[in-house]
Amino acid sequence: MNTELFIARRITKTKTSTKKISKPIIIIAITGIALGLAVMIISVAILTGFKTEIRNKVIGFGSHIQISNFDSNYTFESKPVNKNQKFYPSLDTIKGIKHIQIYATKSGILKTKNELQAVVLKGVGSDFDWSFFDKNMIQGKHFSVNDSIKSNKIVISKTIASLLKLKVGDKITVFFIQQPPRMRRFIISGIYKTSIEEFDKLFVLVDIAHIQKLNRWTNNQISGFEILINNYDDLDKMANTVFNATGYNFNKDGSKLKITTIKDKYPQIFDWLEIQNVNVWVILILMLLVAGFNMVSSLLIIILERTTMIGVLKSLGAENWSIRKIFLYQASFLTVKGLFWGNVIGILLCLIQQHFGILKLDEASYYLSQVPINLNLLSILLLNIGSLIATFLCC
Repeated sequence: MNTELFIARRITKTKTSTKKISKPIIIIAITGIALGLAVMIISVAILTGFKTEIRNKVIGFGSHIQISNFDSNYTFESKPVNKNQKFYPSLDTIKGIKHIQIYATKSGILKTKNELQAVVLKGVGSDFDWSFFDKNMIQGKHFSVNDSIKSNKIVISKTIASLLKLKVGDKITVFFIQQPPRMRRFIISGIYKTSIEEFDKLFVLVDIAHIQKLNRWTNNQISGFEILINNYDDLDKMANTVFNATGYNFNKDGSKLKITTIKDKYPQIFDWLEIQNVNVWVILILMLLVAGFNMVSSLLIIILERTTMIGVLKSLGAENWSIRKIFLYQASFLTVKGLFWGNVIGILLCLIQQHFGILKLDEASYYLSQVPINLNLLSILLLNIGSLIATFLCC
């Protein structure tokens, strides 16, 4: 029989201490631990949710990995590569790669009767994955791309539609500054909204055949390939895999392929997202310090109120470590109780926000309309274990 554990249970469950000063102190300690854990769960859920949402939106415009001409610069007037590559379309059979698709880009100017807007036309083929834009489509729908029939449909953003006063079904003219200057007329089939204004103001989607014809390319010439992977955390690893599969050999025309990840293409956005981790670490450290201080204070008062019991145990021959274990067990009971209520409060508030979106955000500043939540079982488990260990060490 574990004598220390038995005594700790008895003095924890006894009702004789209800009139003593330790009762409110214990309640404060449990409340402090519960609120600390709840804040940590909410903070981590918001941070990971925010990073995931922004990251997915950026990836939706440019995929995880791009393969383009090595001689291409960072403008949207790219040099072509041949579509007939050994790895296309079989590259998605490699474990970890979800999808591969072709694309082409070209700068243009949208013109209405009274307004102008510079844009980038992204030409997509029949293999394009529309899931991201379908998720963010607020009016109309995407157009279908057929390799034999060129579509005159176009998908624009809500930002561009508002600037140019356009709606689904309207016709719009796009001018291209080249020699000789050219123009194309499109019919708006869908309007999307991602709330990332710098992308929404820039990208419109059209049939890739228009870009090929405007650039005087053949049907086999494209700007490059876009690759989607299953797990963002494997981005660097998969980039090396793609490079090994595609990046060594020169093409017949003398061109060489270049592998670019989404982090390389938009480093300022991903660096900004990484900085957000600092805020959460500050919150986690502060909450652990508060919880530890509360438990130490409570345990000290409990010990002072149990001096008679300690004296009796010492007279019966109990060792110092044995008496110390009694109070460590009691501190563990209180900590577990605080963690339980912390989980209940934190997870419940996260679920309410996740399903009802009560807390709103300024889309112009945060790129999101409401506070995002990403509940991860592993993160919650690690927070509980870390809180338990930190609080126990403080005791």
